[in-house]
Amino acid sequence: MKLKEIRIEKGLSVPQLVELSNVPRRTIQDIEKRGDGRVSTMIKLADALCVSLDELCR
Repeated sequence: MKLKEIRIEKGLSVPQLVELSNVPRRTIQDIEKRGDGRVSTMIKLADALCVSLDELCR
């Protein structure tokens, strides 16, 4: 899972990603730690980061 890497690469903080994706802060933090999450959540995050789901989940 490349969520944290892509978020940092795009210059976004967790609160900024929360605003863009409508995904709760705790959920984003958990995904960055564990490296997994619900597909529906991952789609929201990929859309907010303007990357494909495949790219996000590599």
